[in-house]
Amino acid sequence: MTLRTLARPWIWGFVASALVWATILALSSQGGGQTVSLALSLAPYLVIVGLGQMLVITAGPGNIDVSVAPVISLAGFVAVAATAATGSVAVGVLAGIGTGLAVAAISVLAILGLSIPPIIATLAAGLIASSLTLSLADGFTAVPDEGLRQLLNLRPAGVPVLAVAVAVLTALVVALLSRTTYGRSLLAVGQSRPAAERAGIPVARVLAATYLASGALAGLAGALLAAYIAPSPDLGTRYLLDSVAVVVIGGTLISGGRAVPVGIWGSALFFILLDGLVNLVGWSTAAQNLLKGGLVLFVLFLAGGGTRRDATTSRPRRRPRPATAATAATTTGDNTHG
Repeated sequence: MTLRTLARPWIWGFVASALVWATILALSSQGGGQTVSLALSLAPYLVIVGLGQMLVITAGPGNIDVSVAPVISLAGFVAVAATAATGSVAVGVLAGIGTGLAVAAISVLAILGLSIPPIIATLAAGLIASSLTLSLADGFTAVPDEGLRQLLNLRPAGVPVLAVAVAVLTALVVALLSRTTYGRSLLAVGQSRPAAERAGIPVARVLAATYLASGALAGLAGALLAAYIAPSPDLGTRYLLDSVAVVVIGGTLISGGRAVPVGIWGSALFFILLDGLVNLVGWSTAAQNLLKGGLVLFVLFLAGGGTRRDATTSRPRRRPRPATAATAATTTGDNTHG
């Protein structure tokens, strides 16, 4: 492994995953291939949510979507109910995605229309979603579609079908960020919102599309999770902390302006394997969350230290020229890491 490879922000999640995997092998009799196959069965749900959270965080300081957990739970109930009512899995999945879009639309209206900080706006939208979830859960009798559940559990050659599909989705997100106007605009907004506005980038539309995308992906994850497990008011509870953690540990800057979609896979596998390890040694859920929070803080500390060192060692620079639409679009090319 070369120094250039180690410098890539996404590599450390995979390195940590390999270390945890080796530790599990040393402590248990479970086969290595079986452990990886199980991790690949669970990680895609976290990756789906993480991709949406990554887009939001990339939009710059203060942007975070804390409604993802309630959206997952609500979308799970809606998707299962719609599937049972229509007999169509596609309708059920689309209903779950639509649920996420509807909740995200509330956040967008609050953020852009009322100038409410994103964390407060998404929290309020999440509380609305939680209330609706509790109402649906009361007396809920529909059951997940067995055909969809079997598809989600399908593992030809030990590789889950869902993992392959989400890998394709990740590649599409990489292309979206690096090759489309929206992607370049999002990175520019994350690097400097005032500069993006002066460059003529429609910041409000970029932010609206970003939060809607996060809501849609959370809704998709909820629809699939409800079929894989079962709809529950607590279905999405763990995904708030985990979705932020996999984004940060995966190499995306918490301050915005740099997105690393592939890094989410490494950190998601790390978290799934870490859950297995701490369960193996008998740690409680509280201890697991404490460990995850500590890891996020450690990564943020390292990132902040690097920023401070760069600031103190860099040479004085001439005042930059005003940004133009062309320069804003072209300076974002190095900030998407596949």
